[in-house]
Amino acid sequence: MVNNFFTSTRYFDNKNYPHGFSRHGHFTIREAQLLEHFGHAYNDLDSGKREPVTDVERQFVAMCHGQLVPSNEHEKVWFKYVEYTRRPKRFHTLSGGKPHMDVVEEYTDTDD
Repeated sequence: MVNNFFTSTRYFDNKNYPHGFSRHGHFTIREAQLLEHFGHAYNDLDSGKREPVTDVERQFVAMCHGQLVPSNEHEKVWFKYVEYTRRPKRFHTLSGGKPHMDVVEEYTDTDD
């Protein structure tokens, strides 16, 4: 019997989640556990470093390539993780609007 998403090491993302998946607030406890236990397999399947072995893994790869919408917990948590880590970060400014430009009128003396 072949296990889906088999991996022997835990997955940690110290760049985006230095204190762990469960302590950041983006993921539920169950989602954090899935990422820790199967994250290496998810990442390898998504990047093409690993070939899918089971039908569940083939479906996962199709979801990663945008051919299917996430339908099971493995697909949903990886989709959520990718959304948080690979999407462009939003840029915020402290000023509320466009820069204000002062209009300076030239002074002309008309009494000549």
